[in-house]
This record gives sequence, C-alpha cells and structure tokens, in this order.
Amino acid sequence: MAGQMCWLSRHGNDGEKILHLQTQTSSSWQPYTAFRHLAVPDYRVPGGSKGWATYQKLLKAGWTLIPSARAKEFAPMEVEVFNNH
Repeated sequence: MAGQMCWLSRHGNDGEKILHLQTQTSSSWQPYTAFRHLAVPDYRVPGGSKGWATYQKLLKAGWTLIPSARAKEFAPMEVEVFNNH
C-alpha cells in the first residue's frame, strides 16, 4: 500500500511541522502517529523532525512526498447535505 506524505503543522497553525500521511486521496491527512502499523520510532536527536524515520521508511516503500502547500490546497473537504422536506 503506497500513499502520500507531507509535512504539516501539528495543530493547523504555523508551528512545528510533523509528518502527515494520506493512505487514499479521498482521506484526510493524519499525523504519522495515527498509523501505528506504518510508523517507526523517531530518532533521538534534540530538535529532530517528528516523523523523519517514518518518512525514510515510507519513501523507500514507494510513498510520494507532496508539498505542504499542495496538500492543504487539495485536502478533502466536508460536504454538507441538505434535506428538502
């Protein structure tokens, strides 16, 4: 299963970026920690990027890195459904 990866801010702001994964283009981006079966332990480097070890593993497995700006632009949106009764 190959998916997409990008570096996004942890809480949607301009703070620290961590690795986010998307297993299907119709799915929303989720932090790598939400995928325990894919994530590997982070390197013990002070100030190191959260998800770097997982990024390296998935890149070797054929996953694609998507630029952060593009990931935000094409993120799935929730659609409201209105019932006309």
